Amino acid sequence: MTIPQPIHAPDNQRVLVCVAWPYAKTSTHVGQIVGSFLPGDIFARYHRLAGHEVLMVSGSDAHGTPITVDADKEGIAPGELAARYHAQIVDVLDALGISFDCYTITTTENHYRVTQDVFLRLLENGYIFKDAMESPYCPTDRRYLPDRYILGTCPYCGFTDARGDQCDNCGRTLDPIQLIDPRCRICGSLTSKIEIRTTEHFFLDLPKFSEPLVVWLERNRGHWRPSVTNFALNWIKEGLRPRAITRDLDWGVPIPLPGYEGKRIYVWFDAVIGYLSASIEWAQRQGQPDAWKRWWELDADTQEPARGYYFIGKDNIPFHTIIWPAMLMGYGNLALPYDVPANEFMQMGGQKASSSRGNVIWTRDVLDQYGADPLRYYLAASMPETRDTEFTYDELVRRNNDELVAAYGNAAHRVLTFAQRNFEGKVPEPGALTPADEAMLATIEHGFSAVAAAIEAVRLRDGLNEAMNVARAANRYLDEQAPWKTIKTDREAAARAVWTMLQALNGLKLLFAPYTPFSSQKLHTLLGFDGEVTDCGWAPAAVPAGQTLPAPTPLFAKFDAPGSEHAVAG
Repeated sequence: MTIPQPIHAPDNQRVLVCVAWPYAKTSTHVGQIVGSFLPGDIFARYHRLAGHEVLMVSGSDAHGTPITVDADKEGIAPGELAARYHAQIVDVLDALGISFDCYTITTTENHYRVTQDVFLRLLENGYIFKDAMESPYCPTDRRYLPDRYILGTCPYCGFTDARGDQCDNCGRTLDPIQLIDPRCRICGSLTSKIEIRTTEHFFLDLPKFSEPLVVWLERNRGHWRPSVTNFALNWIKEGLRPRAITRDLDWGVPIPLPGYEGKRIYVWFDAVIGYLSASIEWAQRQGQPDAWKRWWELDADTQEPARGYYFIGKDNIPFHTIIWPAMLMGYGNLALPYDVPANEFMQMGGQKASSSRGNVIWTRDVLDQYGADPLRYYLAASMPETRDTEFTYDELVRRNNDELVAAYGNAAHRVLTFAQRNFEGKVPEPGALTPADEAMLATIEHGFSAVAAAIEAVRLRDGLNEAMNVARAANRYLDEQAPWKTIKTDREAAARAVWTMLQALNGLKLLFAPYTPFSSQKLHTLLGFDGEVTDCGWAPAAVPAGQTLPAPTPLFAKFDAPGSEHAVAG
C-alpha cells in the first residue's frame, strides 16, 4: 500500500468535482442543495471560467435501504421507485443550473461492473475477508433486517431514533447490534422479538489502513477545514474496526463470486465507488473510454493526479475521509481526495433537514415561487460552511431585495436604461479617464483575484461577498458620478461614467457567474454580446465603444414579503 505524495498545482489544473449522491427516494430538498450540489457547482463553474479542466460527477443512489423501505410501502419494485425519483432529481438540478458533466444512477451496468472490479481487487490485495457476523432477524417478517430497517437508541448520545447504520443526531456510524432497544421499522417489533442470527459476509479490513490514513490526513491539514480533519482523526483514534460490506438483500450490486446469490454488496460500499464509475461512464459517453484516467491516475508528464474535491454534508465525513480513501489505497494507483470541504447543516425549523421525518423544504417548491438565481444566491450567502444555518423565506426575500436587486440589479438596469435613452442604445466613447474611473476599473480587477482566491480555498461565501462588494462599489461610483445630472452640462463626463459602468457590469457578470449563472448570461446579452458567458474566461474584458445594446430588462424581480397574496412582484 502506498500513500500518494502531496499534490502541487500544475499550470493547467485538472479538477475533479465529486458531489454527494442523494438517495433516489424523494425529490431534492434545499438542505441537499446547499450542502453539496450548489457548492460543487459554484466551484466547478469558476474553474471552467478560469480555464481549468473540470470533471463534475455524481448521481442518484438507488440501492439504499430507504429505497426498499418505501418501495415495500408502495408495493412496487425498488428500481421503479428509484427511477421515478431519479427523474425528479434530474429535473430539479437542471432547473437550478447544476452543471454536471455526468449525473447518473447506481443501477447502470457500468456501475455494477466498476463496483465488482473494486470488490475483487480489494479481495485479491488482502483488504477484504470473509467472516461470520451477527445480524438482526425479524421472525415476524421472516427476513434479515438491513441497517435502515432498524431503529433504536444510540449508545453514544441517547438519541431514540438512531438508524442501524448511523445516528442522525451525533453523526456516529453504527452497527445494528449496538442499538439499545432496537425495533423493526416494518412491523415495529421490540427487542424481545428481534433475533440475532449468525450469517457469513465480507468485510473491509479498515484497521490495516489506520496508520496510512493518519499520515495522509495530517498531510492535508494545511488546506482542509479543521472540523473535517479533526473529526476523521478522532474517529481513527477511537479505533477502526472491520466493516461489513455485504448484506442479506436481493436489491443491490451482486457479489461477483459463486455461492452468494442471496446477498448483495451493501450500499455504503458501492455508493462511494459511484464517483469512479460516473467518471468512467462520462469517458464512454465522450467516445474516449480511457479519458477518465486523467482525473484518477498519475499524469504521465507531471506524475501528479488531478485535484479531487468532494462536496458533502458533515454526516458523510467518515465515508469520504476514511472509508473511501482506504478503498482507494487498497485498490492502488488511484488518486485520494485532495479536499473534502464538508458543510455543516442548513436547518429547517431549528432541526436538521430530514425527508424521512418530513422536516424539509422541497427545492422545486422554492424554484417555482422564486426562481433559480435568487435561490442560488440566498443559499450561497447563507451556506453552512463552518456552522449550522437556518433556512427562512423571510431571509431569502430580504437578501434578494436588499442585495441582488438593490446593489446589483438596480445598478445594471439604471445604466443600461440611461445608455439606451441618451446614447442611442450604444456604448459611448469614454474620452480621457479620471482617477475615479481608474479606481473603479481597479476595483473590478481586484475583484477577480479576490473572488478567485476565496473560491479556490472553498470559501464560497467569502467569494460571493467579494463579488457583492464590487457591486456596491459600482453603485457608489454611479451615485457619485451621477451621469443623469452631468449630461445636462457635460455630456462627455456622462459618457465617460456610463462607459466605465458598462465595463464594471461586464466584470460583475463574470464575478457572479459561478453563483447566479442565469442572470449573468442575461447581462452578457444585454451588454451586446453573442454566445455564452461561460466562454468568456476569468478576466476583466472591455465592452467596446460603439457596441449596440439591446433594449434593457431588469435582471431580478423584487419579491413581496412571504405569505402575501402575491409572493413575487413584477
